[in-house]
Amino acid sequence: MKCLLVFDHLNDVVYTNYDKEFSEHVCEFASLQGFTNAPENADKSSIDDNALVQIFSPIITSQRIMSCQFGNSYTSIQCDDGLNMCFDEYMGYLFVSVAREDIPSIKKFLSICITTVRYLCGPDVCQLRSKEKNSLATRLIDSWVYLQSNDQAVFVEAVEQLVVNSDVSSVTLQILRKSVDKLVTMTDCSKIHAMVLVNNKFLSLFSSQNAKELSASDILFSTILSHSSSPKFAESENPLDSLQILLAGSDQTPSCLSHVVHIIPICEGINLLYLLEVGNVAISSGLYEVFHHLHAMQFVQIQRNVETLRPAFENLDLAMKRLNDALKRNKSGASENCAKQLIKKWDIIRRKYLDFIKTNSDEALLRAETLALGFLENLKQLLSLTSIDEKIISLSQKQTLEVAKMVSDKLNTYNEFLKVKSIRNFTLGSRDSLTINKYLEEFPGLVHFLYVDRVSHRVTAPTLDFSADETNKLTKNKIWAMIKFSRNHLQEGNLSLMWKDTIFNYAYFLWFEDTSGTPMKPLVYPTNSTKALPLPSLLGSDFYQRLKEVCFPKMPSNKIRCYELFCVHLGLVTASCVLEHTRRLAATIWELRGLKAHPIDLL
Repeated sequence: MKCLLVFDHLNDVVYTNYDKEFSEHVCEFASLQGFTNAPENADKSSIDDNALVQIFSPIITSQRIMSCQFGNSYTSIQCDDGLNMCFDEYMGYLFVSVAREDIPSIKKFLSICITTVRYLCGPDVCQLRSKEKNSLATRLIDSWVYLQSNDQAVFVEAVEQLVVNSDVSSVTLQILRKSVDKLVTMTDCSKIHAMVLVNNKFLSLFSSQNAKELSASDILFSTILSHSSSPKFAESENPLDSLQILLAGSDQTPSCLSHVVHIIPICEGINLLYLLEVGNVAISSGLYEVFHHLHAMQFVQIQRNVETLRPAFENLDLAMKRLNDALKRNKSGASENCAKQLIKKWDIIRRKYLDFIKTNSDEALLRAETLALGFLENLKQLLSLTSIDEKIISLSQKQTLEVAKMVSDKLNTYNEFLKVKSIRNFTLGSRDSLTINKYLEEFPGLVHFLYVDRVSHRVTAPTLDFSADETNKLTKNKIWAMIKFSRNHLQEGNLSLMWKDTIFNYAYFLWFEDTSGTPMKPLVYPTNSTKALPLPSLLGSDFYQRLKEVCFPKMPSNKIRCYELFCVHLGLVTASCVLEHTRRLAATIWELRGLKAHPIDLL
């Protein structure tokens, strides 16, 4: 049983995604409680929104009161029968998930769902009411659920690089460069990214000179997006899948950078993606910031406390000044009138908030709250005018298909090779590469490993092949359990672990280096920090960025490198041998990745 429900501030249902077991259970419960008049033999595959509101409103209202008035909301509820419920919030909308899973797994699911909504709708969650956005959100969430259950790279939230020789890499990059140059001349867009993915593995990326750098989160999301366009999830017969999304960008604070994405299958398993940056970066980022601080303002003003409200108001006022500056620098006929109305309304609201801060007048605050509703609608309208333009999708499709055909023709020679490589990127039992085999022979007893560079968020790991040798007893469940166990302890601040079961030894290490490769010991160990760590993730929020800030509070995070290593050894291998292997593996992994790494001290 599993579901995702999204409610607005009035407790109305905005979006639902649930399985058959949940729908049947809720339909039966609603019928028993008299919330529906459906006959007993009625179809139970879909749930009436009114029934959901009546069932969940009491607990949602309770959660909001605890959150807004007491600042002590509950994030999860555990039931005796193994059913658990988790809550999370984004831009004033409450995301609720009910499932027979452990709490961390449900929280991870909610985090991914919120990230998906942010990529599709930006700060305007209400867009989920549209049929198109609703369907796309469901497609993406279902695709992530499938991938995180079957793809170890997605499960650790990293991008898996397809291991190919330098000649293939160079040829592919040159092909993409020429295609981007041609597409720039054929369209009005000068900021374009081209990417090739082979069975969800990253092969190559080329970005035009003016394009905003993609974050690792953007690339991982593009992988999920590419997978969701497969016939298993998408019901389209078009030669390409086109949509508009809002990427996070590579800045520390995620923005909403509007992009048109075209996904073109070159052949089965190989997808070519073009991401065209549209709109204005300063305006879209400014809008996201204003949405964020307006929501924070609405959250704290319920408490009617001047000292709590003042910093929230100052943040919102500063965000509005930045947005206003961006709008002045980039005037456009379509959005200029809307922008003027927005600034005019803000001036009135600003004065009312200042009155409340100076005089503690309830009347002034009430007036500001009332005006804020219209202000929010203006923000949504401006977002639609400046960041979302469905016409650009259809206008660029023809040129994109033309350029994609050129790429397809030139990559045709390598297609079969790339597909085989993606299935067996490399395995610990591989004999198809003398270099890899020679390298892995240096680690007797090593059964599996995952090495993750948390600067680029690239993972290097042998392809899982459980059919090759059934005697080793290494199952997908054991590897997934190892990663979950490590993640849970990492959130508690433990950077190194070793444990074993009856068959295998498991080890997990996270360490830091400076830009020259010199090991760095944390100035503040996270187990001793008063600051709680979020769930380890990349898509929801960059956990590793936060970890660096906690461990090195006075150092620029871009001067610190972070790495992870998971290892599985046979149970007979000693702890000292495991430590020696992990040191050498971390120091020499560049032989497989093609990128030089530095020796490190894991202890």
